[in-house]
Amino acid sequence: MNLWWIGNLVLLVVVAPAVTVLLLGLLRQVNRLNRLADEILEHGVGVTAQLDALPALAQTKELTSAAHGLVGRYGAGLLGAVRSGS
Repeated sequence: MNLWWIGNLVLLVVVAPAVTVLLLGLLRQVNRLNRLADEILEHGVGVTAQLDALPALAQTKELTSAAHGLVGRYGAGLLGAVRSGS
């Protein structure tokens, strides 16, 4: 019967505080992850607001391609004028 009381005392003095400390550490990390997830959500919403101008990027690409072709023609015209003038 004495071993039973010694076992209960060890459980109460050693195991219960150890489990409590481990659970508190786990709870602290879960709360930290929760805050990080909230920050990720907040910044993710902020990034999506910046993507509103993305469809205009296709038009910009088309316009720069057209300008590139026109500059090429202009350069070729200048080169031809310089060669014919020499």
